[in-house]
Amino acid sequence: MKNVSKYTRQFFEAPKSSMSWTKKAYIDKAPQWCSVDLRDGNQALIIPMSLGEKLEFFKKLVDIGFKEIEIGFPAASETEYDFCRTLIEENLIPDDVTIQVLTQSREHIIEKTFEALRGCKNAIVHLYNSTSLAQREQVFRKPKEEIIDIAVSGAKLCKEYRARYESNFKFEYSPESFTGTEPEFALEICNAVLDVWQPTPEDKVIINLPVTVQLSMPHVYANQVEYMCENLKYRENVVVSLHPHNDRGCAVADTEMGLLAGADRVEGTLFGNGERTGNVDIITLALNMYSQGVDPQLDFGDIPSITELYTRVTRMTVNDRQPYSGKLVFAAFSGSHQDAIAKGMKWREEGHTQHWTVPYLPIDPTDVGREYEADVIRINSQSGKGGIGYILETRFGYDLPKKMRESVGYLVKGVSDHKHKELLPDEVYEIFRTHYVDIESPLNVTAAHFVQNDGIEAKIDVVYNEKKLFAANSGNGRLDAVSNAVRSCTGLEYSINTYTEHALDVGSASKAVSYVEILDKNGTSFWGTGIDTDIIKSSIKALVSAVNNMLK
Repeated sequence: MKNVSKYTRQFFEAPKSSMSWTKKAYIDKAPQWCSVDLRDGNQALIIPMSLGEKLEFFKKLVDIGFKEIEIGFPAASETEYDFCRTLIEENLIPDDVTIQVLTQSREHIIEKTFEALRGCKNAIVHLYNSTSLAQREQVFRKPKEEIIDIAVSGAKLCKEYRARYESNFKFEYSPESFTGTEPEFALEICNAVLDVWQPTPEDKVIINLPVTVQLSMPHVYANQVEYMCENLKYRENVVVSLHPHNDRGCAVADTEMGLLAGADRVEGTLFGNGERTGNVDIITLALNMYSQGVDPQLDFGDIPSITELYTRVTRMTVNDRQPYSGKLVFAAFSGSHQDAIAKGMKWREEGHTQHWTVPYLPIDPTDVGREYEADVIRINSQSGKGGIGYILETRFGYDLPKKMRESVGYLVKGVSDHKHKELLPDEVYEIFRTHYVDIESPLNVTAAHFVQNDGIEAKIDVVYNEKKLFAANSGNGRLDAVSNAVRSCTGLEYSINTYTEHALDVGSASKAVSYVEILDKNGTSFWGTGIDTDIIKSSIKALVSAVNNMLK
């Protein structure tokens, strides 16, 4: 790459850090969640959501279980203001849900913000100003003292305006661009704000540490979070919050490590929508916890419906490989993966474990509203006999013999390869049915009668190459007797190598399905399948199908 010398590290390491968080292997409880889809996510859209779309999205967030929802920047536009008023005036905010609004540290904006909250039962007023070295030098051109004054004056104004209302209003402060701020200065300005707000057990304050722009590896951010957690004033009455963006693709790692480092709360969006590369994806965070047996306190049991709403009102898409949410994240095309999944599902059905341990599937797809047949085993030219057999068994009831699965697998894969496309379950079944089931040409046994002599004698009517024939022969069983009769009247050379059968479905009217493998005089294998309510007839049909495959 050219011009590498123009870049340098813009972050500041924490001055001291015990890194005790590195000794923790997992997050053991859900944080406080705050969705910022309707503010941070909305402002990143090419076409921001309409009032009606924001209302629909808000209701979905409530249904999912969010107790804190940042709804917008009421002083920024008429739509933002009207949305806040609509929620309040139409009594759309449940008593256990707190809305959050954003404001800059400027009096007319703070005044407008509190005016927008008039009549709201529970709200968080989120005050912010930029603190990074780059912003101080290039944008504000102010020294640290004046940046602190901006924050402190805003905190005082928030406190004054809150006193005019009887509602339950809490405070949040963000040193915006925290990751580009010297940790000592971030601590100084946050403590100055806390000194104004004087948090108590009944009136806790949120200190939000945003990864406004991702500048470092995740462990550096975690050390910064740990430093703040260990040195903030009033820590027992402070809720430390994280708000990671995803510029380096590490928002989830930033958040998880930040929680291990002592944070209590997370702000993020569904599917990670947000400016530039986005915010942290709350669905991924929550389901990461869920996959390790920790209740995230959010309900993502119907990802398809959440995806439908999200894509419709935001005009955004969910990538097919988006963790947990994408259409293909549970899909297995690889033959070895399909085989392992199918065997893992069988192991689970047999009751070997109460915990989910199926290979290649970190969680049960049905727990997030997906279907095994449609979402897990996907068939293309890379698939294997295990996956194809799984589709035929779970979707259509055919439990193919192990050796037959290989034969069917090669056939189906060949069709997919030739057509250069994925095959849907119905297409897989049609290939199987056409090539193996009840094949009646050029040979067909149209009638069979049995007599018990020394063994079983079969008398059969046969159509072979459009000629009607009659034959009789004996064998050590009905199928063997029919096979001997077929060979005697046609002159065909083969032997029966495998025969299995099972009920195709449950009930008194259940059909039987039979599978027959024959070997020709060169030892080449051919398979056939027969279906009938009579097990003898189904076995004869399977034999006939196998012979016809040999003749082809």
